[in-house]
Amino acid sequence: MRQLLTYYDDATGERFGLSAAELGGWSAATAALLTEGCGLGPGSRVAVLLPPHWQTAAVLLGAWSAGLEVSYRAWATAGLEPAGDAVDATFVEHRRVGNWLDDVPAGRHQFVLGLAPAGAAAAEVPAGYRDFATEVRPYLGAAPPASWVEAGIGEYAVIAAELAEMHGLGAADRVLIRAESSEQPLRWLLTPLTAGASIVLCANLDDSRLDARMAEEGVTRRM
Repeated sequence: MRQLLTYYDDATGERFGLSAAELGGWSAATAALLTEGCGLGPGSRVAVLLPPHWQTAAVLLGAWSAGLEVSYRAWATAGLEPAGDAVDATFVEHRRVGNWLDDVPAGRHQFVLGLAPAGAAAAEVPAGYRDFATEVRPYLGAAPPASWVEAGIGEYAVIAAELAEMHGLGAADRVLIRAESSEQPLRWLLTPLTAGASIVLCANLDDSRLDARMAEEGVTRRM
C-alpha cells in the first residue's frame, strides 16, 4: 500500500508512514474529537502550535474538514508574537508549554501532543491540558468526510496549486521535504496533496543519509 505521508526524525531514529486511508482515519478522528467530544462547529476557532509532523497533518486536516477556523504557528519560528484572544481549542507540543506559556492562547479545550513514535501518549501532561493521543483514540474509525483532502486545502487551493505547478509536482511524485525549512503547512502539506503527490517529511535530517533515503523512498522531487 502506497504511503501518502512518511515521517522521519533522524535525531530519534523514528520512521512512521501512513497511507491516504490511514491519514484520513486520524484526521476523521480529530474532527470527531473536536465536534462530538468538544462540541465545536463551523466558526469555532482552533489554534495549532506544532512543528511539521504527521500528527500535525492529522490535526490540521481534521480541524479544516470539520469547518473550523484554524490559526497555525510553527514553534521553530523565532520571535513569536502574543497569541491574542482566547480560542475554542488549542493544540500544543508538550516541550513548549512551559517555555512559551505566555504565547499559548487560552483554549476552552487544550490538548498537548508528545509527538511520540507511532502516536504514543505524551510522557507528561501539563496541568489544564489533555493528552491528544489518548483523547483521539476512541474516535479512530470515525468516517472521514467525502473529500477530506479538499476540505483541508480549502481557501489555499489556488495558492497550493500554483506552488505545485512551480515545483513541477504531479501525482506520480514522491517529495522529500526538510521539516525545519518548510514550517508552513501550505508548503509541506497542502502543496504536495494538491498535486496528488506523496510526502517524505524529514525532521533533523542527517545529510549523510540523504542520498540513501531518497533512493530507499523513491523520492522524485525535493522541496
